[in-house]
Amino acid sequence: MSIPKSSFKKIAVIAARAGDSKKADPVKVYDLAGKSTLADYAVLLGAESAPHLEAVEEEVSKQLKGESVYCLHKDGSRSKTWKVLDYGGVLVHVYDSKAAEFYAIDKVYGEYKPVEWEEKPAAPAQAPAPAPKAAAAKPAKKAATAKKAAPKKAAKKAAKKAPAKKAAVKKAVKKAVKKAVKKTAPKPARKAAAKKILKKAVKKVVRKVAKKAAPAKKNSKKK
Repeated sequence: MSIPKSSFKKIAVIAARAGDSKKADPVKVYDLAGKSTLADYAVLLGAESAPHLEAVEEEVSKQLKGESVYCLHKDGSRSKTWKVLDYGGVLVHVYDSKAAEFYAIDKVYGEYKPVEWEEKPAAPAQAPAPAPKAAAAKPAKKAATAKKAAPKKAAKKAAKKAPAKKAAVKKAVKKAVKKAVKKTAPKPARKAAAKKILKKAVKKVVRKVAKKAAPAKKNSKKK
């Protein structure tokens, strides 16, 4: 089964990341499209030792098999310094440092365009913009405080008026009693009768005024 040309870059990137997962160093991918008859992409994976080289090769094969991509040809099966895996349009080189120096791999692929293969870190999530403060919040507070203040003012006014009412009532009662006593009672009994009537009348009036003023005072204390 032939591999579509559009998949070559994806295969090269998967191979590079597979080698990187096994600590291959360096890891390089080159775009050869239109400049080489061998392949469209080349992947270079450095290894430190023969066992490391084997581990990198196995991981690349495993990762690409998971994508249903299989090696078409392999060079250097018995070599402990260099292996080449041919995936049609992608060549994967796995080699150690001695082979890299001897064959001057960097010079061979130096003229080709490098390809970005590393995953870019996700951009940090931006914090949501703070919601604009409601313009109606301040007037609402003022209205609430005005409502609270209104009963207090009314209670204070009622409390101030209460003593004034008492004094006015006392005066009016005294005058009325004096007039009544003068008309009905004889002169010697006027003073005694006037005192009794005055006391009773004043007590009644004071009680009435006190009852009316009492609710206003209680409300002012509570609030």
